Amino acid sequence: MKNKKLRVAILGVTGAVGQEFLSILEERKFPLAELKVLASERSAGKNVKFLGKWMTVQAAAPESFKGIDLVLSSAGATVSRRLVPEAVKAGAVVIDNTSAFRMDASVPLVIPEINASEISKHKGIIANPNCSTIVMAVPLYPLHEAARARRVIVSTYQAASGAGMKAMRELEEQTREVLAGKKPAPKVFRHPIAFNLFSHDSAIREDGFTEEEYKMIQETRKIFRTPELKIVATTIRVPVLRAHSESIVVEFERPLSEEEAKKILQKSPGVEVVDRRKENYFPMPIEASGKDNILVGRIRKDPSSENGLAFFVSGDQLRKGAALNAVQIAEILFS
Repeated sequence: MKNKKLRVAILGVTGAVGQEFLSILEERKFPLAELKVLASERSAGKNVKFLGKWMTVQAAAPESFKGIDLVLSSAGATVSRRLVPEAVKAGAVVIDNTSAFRMDASVPLVIPEINASEISKHKGIIANPNCSTIVMAVPLYPLHEAARARRVIVSTYQAASGAGMKAMRELEEQTREVLAGKKPAPKVFRHPIAFNLFSHDSAIREDGFTEEEYKMIQETRKIFRTPELKIVATTIRVPVLRAHSESIVVEFERPLSEEEAKKILQKSPGVEVVDRRKENYFPMPIEASGKDNILVGRIRKDPSSENGLAFFVSGDQLRKGAALNAVQIAEILFS
């Protein structure tokens, strides 16, 4: 970015995504005139490190946003609904990483590789999609552009990090407990996460879908501008520390061969093809962790569908699935 330096506030800085914001702003040399680190009253007074210096976390309040140009928010939907409008009133643009505004028709829901043109339409708020949506959509969209997706079946394998730092610590602690012959007592999750997997820990809707599944369906339709797109999602929490994986099966309007799909994906921004059949070497969350790109592999014809294709992805949901996506939006917005 070559333009003026910006006064930036991170809302929810002590959380997993907030910490990732700090890391990515530093890595990408984001042009900062000022950085304000905000969190709940409970976290106020804690210290976070940025550019080798310790910064004291302040309690977030409506007056926190005076003179701020950009707010990167990951403080949870309830907090966002209360404080984001106050930040907009103060003159800031907010890139919100919660579910609070994603399905608001007046708020752009943006993945830069797909619909960067929506950024300029903002009215003070730009929404970051759900992490599972981003991990699926980045590789799916270029294939959709080429052959038009009609139906998508997705199953997720979601890491503990999707539920925050406490959930990551719980996985580590429970793993030690199980290996020591002890019975783990869940605190963050409803069920034991070590050596186990279970349906995503979001609320179950009346139709039987989790809120996480509903988000993936509705958000993808909005981002792709395809309200008619048929999607069914099954979201599962797995004992992986970081980075989500997804199995995706797509039915297109026209045939799309493995070779054509691979060529498209190899040219697509935000995607790295990892598809070495002879070695049985495909995307893995351990290799996606810390990477900006979504890893894509297991690309193969779906024999049950005339125009079907199946593939597997892994992506770091704290980076591209959250903080990186938001910073990329900011870079476009202010450049």
